[in-house]
Amino acid sequence: MARRYWLFKSDPETFAWADLRAARGGAVVWDGVRNYQARNTLRDDVQVGDGVLFYHSGSDKAVVGTARVVQAGHPDATQFDPKHAGFDPGASRDAPRWYAVGVVPDAEFAAPVSLSALRGAPGLEGMVLLTKGSRLSVQPVTAAEWGIVTRLGRASAPGVNVRGRRPSPRR
Repeated sequence: MARRYWLFKSDPETFAWADLRAARGGAVVWDGVRNYQARNTLRDDVQVGDGVLFYHSGSDKAVVGTARVVQAGHPDATQFDPKHAGFDPGASRDAPRWYAVGVVPDAEFAAPVSLSALRGAPGLEGMVLLTKGSRLSVQPVTAAEWGIVTRLGRASAPGVNVRGRRPSPRR
């Protein structure tokens, strides 16, 4: 099966790129999704090897890096834990409602690709993220859109090098 691409949204106050990066090579379970359409995508469509654009929602509104799916859809354990905010009393181990996937960080972008930069990039006009009213936390991304966004992310922001620092003045 051909590699597919996705955009996963996360509020950086809840789970940020730095949290994913801190896993240090271990997979992070992408759990807590409580939307049926996004759940269906995680359960039925997202597969091992697929690429993920990691999008900070909230005030940041930018793609900050890429990740790779290393574990296909499986029941989200948080739905069974009464002490967890994602607990669902209607879910059972025999009939889970919510699904999660495992991801690992792939590449941090030299500079975040802001929502306004995405809106202005030729070739992204049909991207689900940019569609009016699109609020899903898990969205499909075409191979062409993936290429455009990752190229934008690899390019340094004006006046900033790839380590995120301003260049030293020449002497």
